[in-house]
Parts: sequence; C-alpha cells; structure tokens
Amino acid sequence: MPRRQQWHDLPVEVRREVERHAGTVSRAESLPDGASCELAVTLHTPSGRIFCKGGQTNSPGGWLYRKEARINPWLPDAAPRLRWAVERDGWLLLGFEHASGPHPSLEPGSPDLDAVADLLAALAQALTPCPPIEVQSFIDRWRGLIAPELVDGDTLLHTDMTPRNFLLGDRLRLVDWSAPCRGAAWIDTAFMLVRLVRAGHRPAEAEQWTARIPAFVEADGEAITAFTGALVRLWERAQRTAPAPHRGPLLDAARQWRAYRLGLPPATRRLGLDRDHPPVQLCRQGRRNDAR
Repeated sequence: MPRRQQWHDLPVEVRREVERHAGTVSRAESLPDGASCELAVTLHTPSGRIFCKGGQTNSPGGWLYRKEARINPWLPDAAPRLRWAVERDGWLLLGFEHASGPHPSLEPGSPDLDAVADLLAALAQALTPCPPIEVQSFIDRWRGLIAPELVDGDTLLHTDMTPRNFLLGDRLRLVDWSAPCRGAAWIDTAFMLVRLVRAGHRPAEAEQWTARIPAFVEADGEAITAFTGALVRLWERAQRTAPAPHRGPLLDAARQWRAYRLGLPPATRRLGLDRDHPPVQLCRQGRRNDAR
C-alpha cells in the first residue's frame, strides 16, 4: 500500500500546475479510503469541488493512473468525468468531477440493493461492445485459472466491486476505474455477488438478487460455476502469499458460493439461478449503515 501524501507534500510547481487547471485551491481535504493512490484529496476551488487522485509516475501504481485517464472518456456518466490530467516533475494527477455520498449497504434488507443491481445492468449494456481502447482481456488476467472460452466477451468491465467504489448521492456512481478489462458481460455481477455473500446473504439469495441483471441471468451457468472455483483458487493463493485482513472473509464467501454451485442439480446449475428458491424481497425495511 503506498504511503498517502497530503496536498502540501506535493512539490510547489506541481501544485501550481494543478491550480492552472483547477483554479486557486483554498482548501484540500485528504480522503481516508483508497489503497491504490498516493494522493486522494478533495480540492476546494472557485469553480467548486474537484476530486484529485494520483501519484508518482515511477511508482508501482503509476501506470494505473494513465489507464484510468485513457478510458474515462468512454465511460457512461455513472463514472465521474475526468476534467484534467497534470504531469509535472515526476507526478501524474487526475482531476475528476466531484461525486459524494455514502457507500451503499449490501446487507440483507438494504434499500440500496436495487440501485446496485440496476447500475450493474446498465453498465453491462452501455459498455457492450467494449469501446475501441487498449485494455487487458479477462482471459489474460485469469490465464491458467479458468478455460478462456468461459470468460471471453466484449464488455468493458470494472472488476473491483468493493462497496467503497460506489457512492450513493443523488444517484449511484461507480468510481476508480483503474483495473478495467474486457470480458464476459456477467463478470462484474459475479464479483458483486461474492460481496453480497460476504455481507450476510445466503448464496441462493444472492443469486436471486441478480434477476434484475440480464447479463448474469443469460450467462452460461457452467461458466459461473467455473468462475467460483477459479476465484477460490485465486484468493487462496493471495492469502498464502500476501495475507490481509479483508481477504479472509472474502475467501470464505467465495467458498460458500462455490459449495452452493456444486450442490445444485446440473440442469439447474446451467440456468444460473436456483429454481427451488423463490425470489427474495430486495427492498425490505432496513436501516442503512453508511459507515462501512
């Protein structure tokens, strides 16, 4: 995890170059969340607030900032717009339209679940076919973990479905497009489904939640089952080589989903949804927990 920098830690000339694009910065508030950025601040300027992120160009994550800047013009408006990019004295900083709001709750009964499902459905539709930009294929990213034909596709995927990347303000936004790839349209939903299990849903309930997302409903069930096995192997390896507190619960959730998929009758498994469980009520009365 890179050491988080403060606005006034930046070289003077770098800050001046940012202000040439953004206007005079009267205040800069560092954001506590986000492990992949050396700098993540809200800048207060005469034209309003701007979210600024980035880091040193020679850092291990420097290439991620270039990738996010390159794909941003092709993203739908659920992703905040990139206003400017500044590269000066070994730093690359990106200035985005400011988006705010709490992170959605994924717990059973949360009123936020419908909005998350609707956004994933809309993104899969809007980003198929994949825009004409250079982006890694999911086949290459998961090479050796899963048969290539099971995850092949022409949808631009986000791939990092942590609730921290969703902001629920006047509408739901999805931020931090630094790890995109091209693959099957249902993959982002599959990553989110694991998060739902992690949040307390039974795997059967989590799969019923996907009924609002055509890309997942229409997916080959055997591909989904294979995905669960590959995800378990990937996270087991990550936990062995670089243990982290958040990986254990996610690995347990992936194992639960994998066991559920393997326990389905083959004919039902191919449909992707368990016909023996009625749809769950997605928006029961519940108290939103914004601090997660």
